[in-house]
Amino acid sequence: MGCSVGCRTRLNFGKALSKVSVCFTMVVIFTYFFYCFTGLCDSAPRQMFDHHTVNRDYDISDLTYDNLRPSARLYPHQPGAPTPWNRTDTSTGAALHRADEQVAKLQWVEGGLLPQEIPESTKENLAANGIPVSNTFESKKFPQAIIIGVKKGGTRALLEFLRIHPDVRAVGAEPHFFDRFYEKGLEWYRNLMPRTLEGQITMEKTPSYFVTKEAPRRLCTMNCHTKLIVVVRDPVTRAISDYTQTLSKQPGLPSFQSLALKNTSTGLVDTSWSAVRIGLYAKHLENWLQHFPLSHFLFVSGERLVSDPAGEMGRVQDFLGLKRVVSDKHFYFNQTKGFPCLKKPEGSSRPRCLGKSKGRPHPQISPEVLQRLRDFYRPFNLRFYRMTGRDFGWD
Repeated sequence: MGCSVGCRTRLNFGKALSKVSVCFTMVVIFTYFFYCFTGLCDSAPRQMFDHHTVNRDYDISDLTYDNLRPSARLYPHQPGAPTPWNRTDTSTGAALHRADEQVAKLQWVEGGLLPQEIPESTKENLAANGIPVSNTFESKKFPQAIIIGVKKGGTRALLEFLRIHPDVRAVGAEPHFFDRFYEKGLEWYRNLMPRTLEGQITMEKTPSYFVTKEAPRRLCTMNCHTKLIVVVRDPVTRAISDYTQTLSKQPGLPSFQSLALKNTSTGLVDTSWSAVRIGLYAKHLENWLQHFPLSHFLFVSGERLVSDPAGEMGRVQDFLGLKRVVSDKHFYFNQTKGFPCLKKPEGSSRPRCLGKSKGRPHPQISPEVLQRLRDFYRPFNLRFYRMTGRDFGWD
């Protein structure tokens, strides 16, 4: 009797234990599927790059995945630690998860991790979920190429022509960082740049850089591999154009002759006048060659930019490593202004020409003054031809 009761008790206890095990297993399975379906299982911190180890003196635009070492630890959620993407939002979590799986290569820039290569399928997934691709993947970088000069040489025209190219993003206004605002710091300068995708070139133009003594050293401190474009023009014509622009702002300006010559009787040229001094291209180039090799420069003819814009633009695109997109089909010659304009782009009702400040009629200058200036510039021009290996035909 006792044995029968004991056996029956052990049997009931075994059945109860079995039921508890089944219930526990079902709870575990249910919890697992619940977490996976809601995306919470992907919210664990991921390994990030330790950006605190990056020397801020380096050119951030050159830092890539290959030369950055991953951190040896996972970042927990603590003050000062980078925070991974939050995937708990069920409306966007799945799309971000798919994007994260598809993007393999990452590039570090100040402000976050950005993909180097964005598959089209990823873009479509993000766009379908209302996530702006531009805000997600673009970044601000230091310019890889700068138009450094010269004033009244055709720099604005060159920049506008380049902005047609889909792989070029440029600042519209002149930043003047390396000549006027250097004390504001590199971070201030980088924030002026437009956002770019991987493969696009960031550019700016400030013509006064070419004649600023400190500019080459300062620019090289940022990045000695920057590509430099100099648009040059007959220095006599350039000086007259410079004077014409100043005269439009200061109607009471003395005559061109009185500013260009120290003494009318001796005919000595006044090199202290900026309009004359800028045209000493060889002297300014010597200053730049102390910091950059000649191979980093492209010298664009301002005259040919007017007579053959597509030809000069072909050279510029080759120098920048771009596909030749800007061609003859983009230009037409404006007889009134006397220089080429861009044809009407799609979706626009009018063609694009440079502003009213371009193409002003020049004042009449006496032939004697012009000849004195040409004689003065001749040795400097010849030296500039030898330095650049190109005869610009100004004599």
